Amino acid sequence: MTQLSYQERRGQIETYFDRTAVQAWARLTSDAPVGRIRATVRAGRDRMRATLLSWLPDDLRGTRLLDAGCGTGALAVEAAKRGAQVVAIDLSPTLVNLARERQPSDLGAGRIDFCAGDMLDPALGEFDVVVGMDSLIHYQAPDAVRVLAGLAQRTRQAMLFTFAPSNPALATMHMAGKLFPRGNRAPAIVPVAEKNLRRLLAAEPQLRGWHPARTQRVASGFYTSHALEMVRT
Repeated sequence: MTQLSYQERRGQIETYFDRTAVQAWARLTSDAPVGRIRATVRAGRDRMRATLLSWLPDDLRGTRLLDAGCGTGALAVEAAKRGAQVVAIDLSPTLVNLARERQPSDLGAGRIDFCAGDMLDPALGEFDVVVGMDSLIHYQAPDAVRVLAGLAQRTRQAMLFTFAPSNPALATMHMAGKLFPRGNRAPAIVPVAEKNLRRLLAAEPQLRGWHPARTQRVASGFYTSHALEMVRT
């Protein structure tokens, strides 16, 4: 099977999250009751979001932040409450509309501009910080690194992102997911070993002057994701 390009994969992800999975995703990211498996995913995502937010300063006034793959906007809201000027973008217009509906009326000194589109769009401008929570996990590692390289050209301080770590338990869960009918499947998550990802990051010319800093894995039932911070030297 040939590997999909970034553009082809992006189209699959947009279709899935904007059409197939909207209701399930809206429920997962709300306070509504969910089944046992989805409850572990919700708990894992909450822990990962808290981890990424803990790597950001408590006071984000004067900070322009890109929430790349914002989903229903939970991270964007927390960053804005700290004073950040947030651009929150997602491929799914439906999820972006839901994020707008859920946005609190009072964000204090912060602000959120929600938009649907590609996180690599140069029209979004420059940022101090980019956060991409689980927005690169469906791409092949070389494509994910190229995305980070593109974002790095417009980022002044740090990029916080997650990847799917390669391990036997996660591989088993991915294989189990392939048993579902094709129409119900999410785009496959692409696991990558951390050492291989670091090698690709170090070899990318456009990431010279950047280096890995903090790192943290979150495992919660059917949710496993690994956060990595890249900082500009």
